[in-house]
Amino acid sequence: MPSVRRIASIAAVALVVTACSAGPTGDGAGSTTAPSILGSEQDPAEARAGDGGGSTGDGAAGDGNAEERSYAGDVAAPEFPTGLDWLNTTNPLTLAELRGKVVLLDFWTYGCINCIHIIPDLERLEAEYSEELVVIGVHSAKFTNESATENIRQVILRYGVDHPVVNDRDFEVWRSWGAQAWPTIVLIDPAGNVVGGHAGEGVYDIVAPVIASLVAEFDAAGGLDRRPLELATEASRQPSRILSFPGKVHLAPDDTRLFIADTGHHRIVVADRLTGNVLAVYGSGRAGFADGTGTAAAFDAPQGMALAGDGTTLYVADTNNHAIRAVDTATGAVSTYLGTGRLGWPPTGGIAPDVDLNSPWHVLIGGTRLYIAMAGHHQIWSVDLESDIAVPLVGSAREGVRNGPLDEAELAQPSGMVIDDRGRLYFADSESSSIRYADVELPTGETGLVAGGATSLFEFGDADGVGQEARLQHPLGVVIWEPEGDLIVADTYNSRLRRINPTTREVTTFLGGEQGWADGNEPRFYEPGGLAIAGDTLYVADTNNHAVRVVDLPSGETTTLVLKGIEAFEPRPDDADYRGTIVTLDPVTVAPGPGEIVLDLGLPPGYKLNDDAPSSLVLGAGGVARFAGGGAADLTGRQVPARLPADFLSSGELVADLTAVYCQETAQSLCLIEQVRFRVTVALDESAGNALALPYGIALPFEVGG
Repeated sequence: MPSVRRIASIAAVALVVTACSAGPTGDGAGSTTAPSILGSEQDPAEARAGDGGGSTGDGAAGDGNAEERSYAGDVAAPEFPTGLDWLNTTNPLTLAELRGKVVLLDFWTYGCINCIHIIPDLERLEAEYSEELVVIGVHSAKFTNESATENIRQVILRYGVDHPVVNDRDFEVWRSWGAQAWPTIVLIDPAGNVVGGHAGEGVYDIVAPVIASLVAEFDAAGGLDRRPLELATEASRQPSRILSFPGKVHLAPDDTRLFIADTGHHRIVVADRLTGNVLAVYGSGRAGFADGTGTAAAFDAPQGMALAGDGTTLYVADTNNHAIRAVDTATGAVSTYLGTGRLGWPPTGGIAPDVDLNSPWHVLIGGTRLYIAMAGHHQIWSVDLESDIAVPLVGSAREGVRNGPLDEAELAQPSGMVIDDRGRLYFADSESSSIRYADVELPTGETGLVAGGATSLFEFGDADGVGQEARLQHPLGVVIWEPEGDLIVADTYNSRLRRINPTTREVTTFLGGEQGWADGNEPRFYEPGGLAIAGDTLYVADTNNHAVRVVDLPSGETTTLVLKGIEAFEPRPDDADYRGTIVTLDPVTVAPGPGEIVLDLGLPPGYKLNDDAPSSLVLGAGGVARFAGGGAADLTGRQVPARLPADFLSSGELVADLTAVYCQETAQSLCLIEQVRFRVTVALDESAGNALALPYGIALPFEVGG
């Protein structure tokens, strides 16, 4: 690698306030630290960052005139090291092969809320410069769990990241660039030279004019390469699932309704917790921000939920919409209770709905208050449900571990809450890897540590113990198990459930260990994110297993809830949002009268149609054919190919809709779903055969259930 001169540190310009948290330093010999592209006229504190920076810049860089200034660099960007794992691409990339493109490097770690906040900015840039810009995520993990390539794969699927991502597990790329905080972005010009960098949020307004200038300059000189980059996204190799990365679960106290935040599908699923029958769905299944009824409404990555005392109004933390939504479960109507859809900064209270929120992750009702775990503000907010006034209650909005008076304490991405009968609120403080409390109902309440990290955001691990001797790793959920009064914690990145005595502060491992999936008395989980409890039964949103797990707390026996009937709420094949496959077959000729339709469904080796969740083949109207038993054939638990007796009645187009719920033979409760609409033109001829085949194969290039 040619030598590169030292240039002004990002830290000196853009990191006066840090982003999510400071990482390993990059000031060793030979590192390349990109100059800031903020420009000297902008106050560095205005680069909105994780611990409380202000608004974004005005879109200008340097002198504010992108057309008159050249941003082309003169220092060669360091090449990627070899031997790293890459995602969303078939082969490792090199900067040499990307000459002719503007390249944006995004240094991130997936537990960092500020890193998640800039994903929409990156998507917007990619859409506007689809031919000229290549975004590469450089995942330099804070937490041990975040350094595993498979875990990064799950996260880029969860957040819909389609650009290439490299696993910088040993911080080689990080150090070569001198990055010092998450998120940090760096631009490289089409000649392969360093343009500059920025740390914190507010990426689009700062970067877009620089990219525009680079594109214009290099296009005029013939230095752009607009040929598309051939990628193979992880999403393209995934099946359809009943649930997708469920984040939280919530129980109705007086009936058997279980509310599931089907986060990856951007919807709320309501099921009978005893039978698994799906009762209702709120949300279209696609990300958006729209009020409406049932599946006409739209959410964006919903998380925590709380049912009001009337048993009807369900409050939902609509995380990516920075809003609290209200669902009338009697009518299915979804409205916006609090929030504008804008990411708020600085944290400022007000009267609902006109208040800007910042990644609300969980909601909890205590008396006449609605508590909000405002992960992006590093605070817990309170809403008076009678006056609709929302205010920050716990936390100064500075990310940290400091305890003390409610408004002076420092929190770090609170993500789960529970309140006891004395008014003490316990919360999972994910970025500090701790469980903390806040005496929110005392006039002079304070925060305190129950267990986990106490002195920095980097005290994490996997160890039982007492108080700050215990080690957790990015916990996201907490409930109280009565009458013992112990806390059960979703120790998310350790894929464990921990048990904590809040009086003695003793932490013990309750269930789980190595990530994966297994039912029984030695269960395995995969990044569980949410908990709900009814008596001695615990419900777990097992996020990366795309499932809800059910734990009998006294015995530890664990099962997986099989959801039934979700297909009734899926978009129909005639709908633009249909998520299935439409297969048009070659015309066939069959004999009129009795015959058979052969569903030649090819399942992957070791898979079968589920014995519990319903599968079916439904013939459309039109009178071309009918099953001997009516308009639908029940395929639940059947062997395939399946030979289905039918009568062929007339010539014309036959439409047949398949819903196949299938699973591994050894993991029958981990359900996948495949929807197919077959179209085939049928002619009748007495001399023809009497069988019509509907062939379709499902291939799975991955492992399900860890």
